[in-house]
Amino acid sequence: MIAGIGYQGIGMTSQRTRERLVERLRQRGIQDPRVLDAIRNTPRHIFVDEALASRAYEDTALPIGHGQTISQPFIVALMTQALLERQPMNKVLEIGTGSGYQTAILAQLVKRVYSVERIEALLKLARMRLRALKLKNAHPRHCDGGMGLPQYAPYDGIIVTAAPEYIPESLIEQLVVGGHMILPYGQRNRQQLVRVVRTPHGYETERLESVSFVPLLGGTQ
Repeated sequence: MIAGIGYQGIGMTSQRTRERLVERLRQRGIQDPRVLDAIRNTPRHIFVDEALASRAYEDTALPIGHGQTISQPFIVALMTQALLERQPMNKVLEIGTGSGYQTAILAQLVKRVYSVERIEALLKLARMRLRALKLKNAHPRHCDGGMGLPQYAPYDGIIVTAAPEYIPESLIEQLVVGGHMILPYGQRNRQQLVRVVRTPHGYETERLESVSFVPLLGGTQ
């Protein structure tokens, strides 16, 4: 349970509103109680602009500026559930901090979360939100997401919140053997969300869902 938030606007939504979102996610197949509790306990409205706060608990993606979006809650929950369902996750890498919402969900469920974001303005806001939520095990970094964060590898799991055209082998190499990565990939409007499991001799993939994500870009801003 998140406590001591102290962030402007925190009281603007009711617990009933969050419960309705959790119930919608449950109806769509999200069954992991840890994931549902994290969604329930996380104030999504502080991760969007104030003008969009009234829509924060709709199951939809919303713009966060700089051509980026906060993913719809179902996709956040699906990716998190897929990451957690096979083995314990002690150290996880997130590619694409964005608003910090997925980071906040992960930080409640794993011991350490490293997160990288290429757009510094988004990262600064995300850091403020994570500090306000007192999630001290989340470690956001400003760097090129496509390169991962090899200095802290290997990771038990990786979540990628933007879509490369192909599965990046440089990220697979940052997984432990047996670790897995959840990511969308493919051309825009033809993307697949997959689970990639690193094996001793390469990797295996499992298709999870058809999705639409912003493209994974290199460089920093």
